[in-house]
Amino acid sequence: MLKITRCKANPIVSPGIYDWRRAAVFNPGVVFHNNKFYMYERAAGSLKPFQTCIGLLESGDGINFSPVSDKPVFTAGMLGFKGGSVEDARVVKIEGVFYMCYALQPYEFDCWPTGRGVPDYFTGNYPGWKEGNTEPMLTRSGIAVSEDGVNFKQLCYTTPAEIDDRDNALFPEKIGGRFALLRRPMQYVGKEYGTDIPGIWISYSDDLQKWSEPELIAVAENFGWEGTKIGAAATPVKTEKGWLVLYHGVDANSIYRVGAMLLELENPGKVIARSAEPIMEPQEYYEKYGLVIPNTVFPTANIVKDGLLYIYYGCCDTCISLATVPLGELLDHLLKL
Repeated sequence: MLKITRCKANPIVSPGIYDWRRAAVFNPGVVFHNNKFYMYERAAGSLKPFQTCIGLLESGDGINFSPVSDKPVFTAGMLGFKGGSVEDARVVKIEGVFYMCYALQPYEFDCWPTGRGVPDYFTGNYPGWKEGNTEPMLTRSGIAVSEDGVNFKQLCYTTPAEIDDRDNALFPEKIGGRFALLRRPMQYVGKEYGTDIPGIWISYSDDLQKWSEPELIAVAENFGWEGTKIGAAATPVKTEKGWLVLYHGVDANSIYRVGAMLLELENPGKVIARSAEPIMEPQEYYEKYGLVIPNTVFPTANIVKDGLLYIYYGCCDTCISLATVPLGELLDHLLKL
């Protein structure tokens, strides 16, 4: 049986220190660079408004993190949306350049936790939503770029403004000379899309500006734990067996669990293997109870070091934890199913 080990120091990153991360930190991107782990946390200073930005932490051991800066490194204000939020950074380094996939919610809103699952979001105090003819869960995704991993600037949007398309994750190297990107367009359902439920799609680009029409990779198959939608969780990891992708599913009770799949190396639109049951689910107190969404494990970063897969994940949209598993054992688990 596959054994994933939670770090004894969990949660390894908690809110506090600065006003802009006082309420919650979660769903981080992580890269390993110059023998250090760099974590790009999603941080919120309050629930009213619930406005999130991206902060930067560093660590020598992957467990004990400290802030690099007393200010966020990426905000919605940098995109022209002063009251908005940027979320769920998934960061890769390709040919010496840092690329941050992010999701954008353009205006402020209040978050009212229900204690039972997905919270209520209230936009009435913020007129931008009415003027923008949209709502909080309609999220646009994009990519920011940096030469040093600290100073980011907008590069492109990867999805249209009029649809909800998040869970974007860039592959950490070009495939067949092209960039490849995982997506989850919620509105891509119906006969013309070949699926009745939202799923994981893939797009390609030569220049990161123009993206091919997305191709469907996978949809929920186990409606028990996967619910009726799945999305890429962490950045794909290249292995000798294929591209390893962790993904999330959310069931009817709003419990977030984690699955894994392998994609073909040269054709990542093809699934080689996929877990029938979750490889992670809420078990510990900090995974079951939190400020915003209870019963949530949501990994957004993988790092392979010395044969060990470091899985960084958000817990209940409140704090950040770490789990590890030998990479070979996880691959064997998938391929023997």
